[in-house]
Amino acid sequence: MVIYEVNIEVDGAAAEEMAVWMKTHVREMLEFDGFEGATWYFLDPEAGRQRWSIHYQVDSWKHLNDYFENHAEAMRQDGLNRFGGKFSANRRILYEREQFKQ
Repeated sequence: MVIYEVNIEVDGAAAEEMAVWMKTHVREMLEFDGFEGATWYFLDPEAGRQRWSIHYQVDSWKHLNDYFENHAEAMRQDGLNRFGGKFSANRRILYEREQFKQ
């Protein structure tokens, strides 16, 4: 399992409209091969900006790499076309090493 994490900071004035769009965007992401689920986290707001972290659960690096090579540019551009200048985003990939349970 690979976690594809997308961290977003969005201007407070655009946050409500972007949140509505984000629900559709996440559902579109889950249509790609290997994308099995997503969790949307809200972080503490910071100086008039909302902060979100979306964790996509992807079954393999192969499927994530296919997304990067064939779909990422168009998916990112959609957000820029709608909300360019009103948000910033950064991404990282998390690989599971171990699980600890009580």
